[in-house]
Amino acid sequence: MQATPSKLVMEKASLFALPAIELPPGYSLRHFRSGDEAVWEHIIARSFARNVPFEAKIGGFPYFQEERVQFICQGSEPVATATAWESEETGDDRGYLHMVGALPEYAGLGLGYAATLAALYRMRSEGRSRAILETDDFRLAAIKVYWQLGFRPIYLDESHEMRWTPILKLIGVH
Repeated sequence: MQATPSKLVMEKASLFALPAIELPPGYSLRHFRSGDEAVWEHIIARSFARNVPFEAKIGGFPYFQEERVQFICQGSEPVATATAWESEETGDDRGYLHMVGALPEYAGLGLGYAATLAALYRMRSEGRSRAILETDDFRLAAIKVYWQLGFRPIYLDESHEMRWTPILKLIGVH
């Protein structure tokens, strides 16, 4: 898979020993349902500080399936999301972790971790054995979650090593 020069890439080599999904009391897990487009767009807009149309990023693709878009809900209200994605470049055995986000007011509750884990479980249920993701240098909280879940950097570009070195120090792993 080729990443754009601005993206860093991480891979989880195995989806076989995933930890249990643990949610705080009052929270639950569910997948996307018809009509959730606006709530997904709201979570992503607040997470990424930019508007991302659901149809352009997820819903308009042939491999969109409702079960792939995971939500963590407080009561009945979705507050975090992650998607178990695929593309022509990932191959049959590798899923693509896509569009992970949580509403900022829920930061620190482990909801991004739980949503990511739910997406990894979905990948595994589809027969995937490993996962890949793309991220940005400044998404330190997300990178720390990915590291905790066993993702490791892949150096696809000559700039990656010099970019990863300070990131790994900042998240406390080197």
